[in-house]
Amino acid sequence: MAISDKVKALLKLRGKNNGGLAEYLGISVQALSNKFYRDSYSGEDLIKIAAYLECEIAFIAGDSMKIALTLDDLKNTGEEI
Repeated sequence: MAISDKVKALLKLRGKNNGGLAEYLGISVQALSNKFYRDSYSGEDLIKIAAYLECEIAFIAGDSMKIALTLDDLKNTGEEI
């Protein structure tokens, strides 16, 4: 399953829509549609999407090590999220 399919499924499960996600990301709905079509996301996009969907992105090594990525991991650009 492509990342876009997973994001769309999570949007539906969370009762959220493309417009809300696009606004949260600071992009147009058309730009979000392009990301879905190309299945192309930066690491920053994915972290922000996970935060919006109240999910987690993590590196998991074996059964005992999990390192989650959060908005705090993004470089401070002076922009508010």
